[in-house]
Amino acid sequence: MDHAAALGKVVAIIKPFAKNTQALEAATDATRIIEDLGVNSARLVDIILAFEDEFGISVDDESADKVHTVGDAVQMILQKTAAGG
Repeated sequence: MDHAAALGKVVAIIKPFAKNTQALEAATDATRIIEDLGVNSARLVDIILAFEDEFGISVDDESADKVHTVGDAVQMILQKTAAGG
C-alpha cells in the first residue's frame, strides 16, 4: 500500500468522528486529529480500533499515543502493514 492509499483510508475512517469536516476535506499529513479536526480523545480510541480492523494490524498503547496527526496515523499504518501487523 502506498502513502496516498493509506491517507485516503485514514481520512475515510476519521470522517464520522471529525467535527470540522472542512479541515478533513483538506487534510494533509500535518493535520492534527484532535486540534484541527475536532475529534475528542475518547473518539481517537475508536479511530485506532477502526485502523486495526481496516488494516489488519495491532496497535499497542505506545504506538497509539504517538498518533497526533493524520501523517502519524499513515506512517504507523504503513510501518505495521509492511512489518506484517
